[in-house]
Amino acid sequence: MPKISVEVPEELLADLDSHVGENGKFVNRSEAIRASIRKTLDVLDEIDERHGRLEEGER
Repeated sequence: MPKISVEVPEELLADLDSHVGENGKFVNRSEAIRASIRKTLDVLDEIDERHGRLEEGER
């Protein structure tokens, strides 16, 4: 799996960390970020679909 590096503002990282760990929804930051990317891409696909911008089989 490729690795990427990103800069994240402290307040966003603190919010992310509140959802990670034993009492959080994700086991680690990487899982939380991957889930967020997937969700964002799904939302963008839904928007494109509503506006007729998806080709057959793109979803």
